[in-house]
Amino acid sequence: MKTTVSQPKAKIVKKELCIHNDTRIDSYFWLNQREDQEVLDYLEAENAYFEENMRHTEDFQKSLFEEMKARIKEDESSVPYKHNGYWYITRYETGKDYPIYTRKKETLDAKEEILLDCNVEAEPHDYYKARGLSISPDNTMMAFGVDTVSRRQYIIKIKNLITGAFFEETIENTTGSVTWANDNKTLFYTLKDPETLRSYKICRHALGTAVADDVAVYEEDDDTFDVFVYKTKSKRYICIGSSATLTSEYRYVDANTPLEDFIIFQERIRGLEYGMAHYDGHFYILTNANNSTNFKLMKAREGATEKKYWETLIPHREDTLLEDIDVFKDYLVVSERTNGLNQIRIMRWDTTADYYLPFDNETYTAYSSINIDFDTEWFRYGYNSLTTPTSVIEFNMRTQAFKILKEQEVLGGEFDKNNYNSERVWAIANDGTKIPISLIYRKGIKMDGSQPLLQYGYGSYGHTIDPYFSTTRLSLLDRGFIYAIAHVRGSEYLGRPWYDNGKLLKKKNTFTDFVNCSEFLIEQGYTSAQHLYAMGGSAGGLLVGAVMNMKPELYHGVIASVPFVDVVTTMLDDSIPLTTGEYDEWGNPNEEAFYEYMKAYSPYDNVIKQNYPNVLVTTGLHDSQVQYWEPAKWVAKLRELKQDNNKLLLHTNMETGHGGASGRFEALKELAEEYAFLFDLEGITK
Repeated sequence: MKTTVSQPKAKIVKKELCIHNDTRIDSYFWLNQREDQEVLDYLEAENAYFEENMRHTEDFQKSLFEEMKARIKEDESSVPYKHNGYWYITRYETGKDYPIYTRKKETLDAKEEILLDCNVEAEPHDYYKARGLSISPDNTMMAFGVDTVSRRQYIIKIKNLITGAFFEETIENTTGSVTWANDNKTLFYTLKDPETLRSYKICRHALGTAVADDVAVYEEDDDTFDVFVYKTKSKRYICIGSSATLTSEYRYVDANTPLEDFIIFQERIRGLEYGMAHYDGHFYILTNANNSTNFKLMKAREGATEKKYWETLIPHREDTLLEDIDVFKDYLVVSERTNGLNQIRIMRWDTTADYYLPFDNETYTAYSSINIDFDTEWFRYGYNSLTTPTSVIEFNMRTQAFKILKEQEVLGGEFDKNNYNSERVWAIANDGTKIPISLIYRKGIKMDGSQPLLQYGYGSYGHTIDPYFSTTRLSLLDRGFIYAIAHVRGSEYLGRPWYDNGKLLKKKNTFTDFVNCSEFLIEQGYTSAQHLYAMGGSAGGLLVGAVMNMKPELYHGVIASVPFVDVVTTMLDDSIPLTTGEYDEWGNPNEEAFYEYMKAYSPYDNVIKQNYPNVLVTTGLHDSQVQYWEPAKWVAKLRELKQDNNKLLLHTNMETGHGGASGRFEALKELAEEYAFLFDLEGITK
């Protein structure tokens, strides 16, 4: 197709980057100047080229948007949960993009009180995100964070819920989360470094006083650690956590005496990870202590919290990852993962009951939901699968009765889960390891290699992409696509060792696993190279970027969203947000071994003269996680070196950051663009 807008061509300004007696030439380093008009002009030129190449799909994009939007109930409400005498509900109104946070006193029949209408607050802004709504113990005040730039730098505001007025003080450059002490006037919050955006300091604020007078109660000097603050479910303690990829440290203070000094729980030991909850005079500690790779549960008495006093409650198991716990007055609920599948275990403190909730699928997701109440025998959890919409279920831990509080509605009248198949299959990696793949497709399609297949992957930070239900995905499935999630190493799908074998000097396993999954899907007739597409975002963008260099002939198209592709340069620049805290994930390239290893897979550094698939790259100008210049430089270098005539498109949202558009339905427009890109490559026009 001829276009009237020519391919943008970024100017070449060769910059030498030297370390370890090695010199890299970066021709597009200059694109990292966010305020430079020439940089902005280049991004706008790429946007114009994107729009020109996608113009013939605009009507299709609009219909896809309306199709996806039509499946979503616009006047939607969350399942109410009760806390401290009030029922809390988040709801959406028809035609409005943002949530409305409300509550009702004692009974759901009571008059609704609007805590925050984000539609009103968002009106003056192109981007708006509220988070961390926190109610004071006496129910009279609310603190929350607001981001209007999409760099995850939140301004904390405080509202008097009796008068409806806002307090004069606002606190800038925070994570947006607030923890109230039990006196209803003392708040703790987390400051971010304005340059690196690292959460580094916990401060104490007295309501009604000048923010300039706030007291720093803890500052983290090690720039590989982040800090956070929370209150235990028992309401007894306020805790400060300090964590790096491989190490944790906590300190605590009585929530009734917040002006006292924090007490250290267990000093940091390199490689010791732990988290803590409180119940009945004891702390409960989820930890990897003593080589417990998949974690175990221990406990310690108040006042004797050093590791030498910890006692084992649930021992380490080689085949089961201990992920989290929920503490109740009479019960302990344990979230586990065995053979990739979520398990929920219910245990009475008095040991008279110990059992698992029954699940009978291989492509499901089950998880603890909002369980704020301490003195209750009802446990709330969520369940969905690739074919089953999300349900919120309340389970009585004593009687084992359950009730479905809410089932996700799929509007439009066309969805029937019986029209779809889901399965879990296993590819064989280069080293013989079995790699699980979760699949969903519409029944009746031919497994003869002619079907288009979208393969999604992430595989970093131990973050697991569980097989979950998606209403928007139906637009792919109903047009003949198969959807696959490759559970590659680097996640924790098969336990903590699965993560350990996909990071640092084993990171390449993530990429080769993904390739092996693709080869398996082709061999088994699910698809062919002419119809196979890869997709990943952020660290998943690194995954598909690396795979593109390794095996470009395997894929007809690739979508890379906010991709982390300039690994070496970014990890050498400790002024970039989050870099130093990532050394335990990727390695520190100031050490030669890590430098050479990451240079060998960094997508940007390994672009060469060869054919590449059709590629769509998306980013946000204000992205705080992956700076916009990484994908911009990558696309410029691909344009310079690729030897094919396939599509290469870059779309930069000039208003947003890592999470994309803020409105509830605006994000669907971005997804409609991505789907239209795939459909266009398949010749699907409606």
